[in-house]
Amino acid sequence: MSRAWPTRLEFSKSRKMLTIAFDDGQTGDIAFETLRTESPSAEVQGHSPAQKKIVMGKQDVGIVAANPVGRYAVQIVFDDGHDSGLFTWEYLRELAGLG
Repeated sequence: MSRAWPTRLEFSKSRKMLTIAFDDGQTGDIAFETLRTESPSAEVQGHSPAQKKIVMGKQDVGIVAANPVGRYAVQIVFDDGHDSGLFTWEYLRELAGLG
């Protein structure tokens, strides 16, 4: 498991994309829709893989805030009111396809 530290989180409203850069030189993009539909919240993920919910119709979702949580994660607040997922740096790396 990588321990790379994020050096930049850039939320582009026009592209509906989060660009995240890490101190190991890797950079990746994550669509806002992916962030919303893959939210690590219990509301989306359930309490086991069998309980994961498919979230549809979020292609136009926006982000209204991103709040740091300690040194390990960010809470993303979506314009549809969803705000209960804590996105760890490792999970964001995974969503960006950086492993």
